[in-house]
Amino acid sequence: MPPRSNAPQARRARRLRRALACVITITGVLLTTAGTGHADPYAAPAAVPSLAPSTLDARYDIERRAIEQALATAHEVGDQDRARSLGSLLQPGRRFLYFDPRGRGRAIEVVGDLTRARRVAVLVPGADSTLTDFDSKADKPWSTPGGGARAVYAQARRADPSSELAVVAWLGYASPRTFSSDVLTDERARQGAVELRGLLKGLQRVNRTAEVGLLCHSYGSVVCGRAALAGPGAGWRQVTDIALYGSPGTTAWSASRLGGTARVWAGRGSTDWMEDVPHVRIFGLGLGPDPVSPDFGARVFDAGTAGHSDYLAPGSRSLDNLTRIALGRDAHPVSVPGSESR
Repeated sequence: MPPRSNAPQARRARRLRRALACVITITGVLLTTAGTGHADPYAAPAAVPSLAPSTLDARYDIERRAIEQALATAHEVGDQDRARSLGSLLQPGRRFLYFDPRGRGRAIEVVGDLTRARRVAVLVPGADSTLTDFDSKADKPWSTPGGGARAVYAQARRADPSSELAVVAWLGYASPRTFSSDVLTDERARQGAVELRGLLKGLQRVNRTAEVGLLCHSYGSVVCGRAALAGPGAGWRQVTDIALYGSPGTTAWSASRLGGTARVWAGRGSTDWMEDVPHVRIFGLGLGPDPVSPDFGARVFDAGTAGHSDYLAPGSRSLDNLTRIALGRDAHPVSVPGSESR
């Protein structure tokens, strides 16, 4: 007697996961975040000169002093979690193009030498990215903007010690909370896209010959999508690669709408819960098609067994491929036929 197939059970489990994802998504719409009612104790961003090769050192110095001031404030108000984070940002050799400690915070860090780089990778993080968690979250430093940028930079150096890559950890927008209505629309992404395109203009002034790769995680892929849909412009023409990973969608209906002259990549790990999120867009809700689906038309790369927070984990298949994309090389395709459409 032939053994029973597990296919029905697998289908039921998948339907259950999708139903649960829908419930969580709807709950996100209904939840609201109450304000504290207290004035923010942190100072507004410091005035800095426009980005240019001659102003980089000045900006690094100004932002370091701003971080020192914010650290003093954190100690004064007893904000110990923020104090620990800011102390880490002040480690020797760290350089920031932008810093804003207000609210959940923003920061833009440079790993490597922007002026000498032949390639610049811009890491665009997703939901729940904050200044307090800029370097460490749940014992997974690679899942943060700063830790992820250093993971890519270190992997590039291992793969090719002569590679002239700089990595920018770009927490330059108001990242939404995972359980909020903001993650179901592109409103935060539209605002972030303006800031991202502004950064690219600045990078072009600093280094006119460097090519740029965008590494866009989770809701960060929505930011990259909105930036790409705005069309070519100053700085954008240097973008040669756009990598979407752990993506809920980009609001674009196909990769051809995003790419222009850039190659559009997409990847999702086999243990990433994002596969169970509904990929729809109707009446302004939802973020559109699944970037790893065949109909979307992206170049699907092998993300291995990565979970949603593990794409840049050292030694992972996903980090290897995302670093290859950052360097302007071809990523390895999915290793199992049809796994891109799971």
